[in-house]
Amino acid sequence: MRALTMKNIMEKKYKLMPFAGEWEDAFSQPEFGGTWLIWGQSSNGKTSFMIQLLKELSKNYKVLFDSMEEGISFNIQKICKNAGFDNNKNINIVAESIEDLQKRLKKNKSYEVILIDSFQYSQLSYKEYLKFKESLGNRLLIFTSHSEGNKPASRAAVSVLYDASLKIYVEGYVAYSRGRYIGEIGSFVIWQEGAKKYNSTNV
Repeated sequence: MRALTMKNIMEKKYKLMPFAGEWEDAFSQPEFGGTWLIWGQSSNGKTSFMIQLLKELSKNYKVLFDSMEEGISFNIQKICKNAGFDNNKNINIVAESIEDLQKRLKKNKSYEVILIDSFQYSQLSYKEYLKFKESLGNRLLIFTSHSEGNKPASRAAVSVLYDASLKIYVEGYVAYSRGRYIGEIGSFVIWQEGAKKYNSTNV
C-alpha cells in the first residue's frame, strides 16, 4: 500500500452510520464496519438496548441476529413483538454456532450487520475472533458480552473491547459510549423509569 499524502487523507470519503437524534447524541456517527461491543451486568437493560439498536440499524441495513444465548425462545419472541418487529423484513434471526453462521454468511452476502449474543456463547478465542472478523470484509460485527464488574467477562472479551471501535457499557438502563465515537451527551437512556429508579437507589 502506497503512502498517502495529507491531501489524500483529507479528501477520502468514509461510510458513516446515519445516526440522528438521541442515537447521534450518544454515539455520534461512527464509521460503518469493524466491531462494536456491548457489555454490562445482567438486569441492567443490555437486552433491551440490543433490541432497540437492532431496530434502529434495520432502518438502513439488513441485519442478522444470532441468538446463541437464548435461542429462538419465547422470551425472544416476546421481546421482538414488543419492539414491533412483526413485519420487519430487514431483521432475520438464527440460533446457530459460529461455524454454521460462517457458512450462512458465505452463502448470503446481503447481510450488512451481524449481531451475536453473546461473545461468551460464541466460544471464540481472540485469534479466532480476528479471523472471523476478517472473513466478514466491510460488514459491521456487533457482540454483546457478559460482565465482570465494569469490564467484559474473560480475557478474550477484554481483547475484543480494545479492538472495538464503538464500546458501549450498559448500567442502570443507560448505555454509555466509551469508544472512539462519543456524541454531545455520550449516553443513551434505554428505559426512563428504570434509569430514574436505579439512580435514586444508587446515590
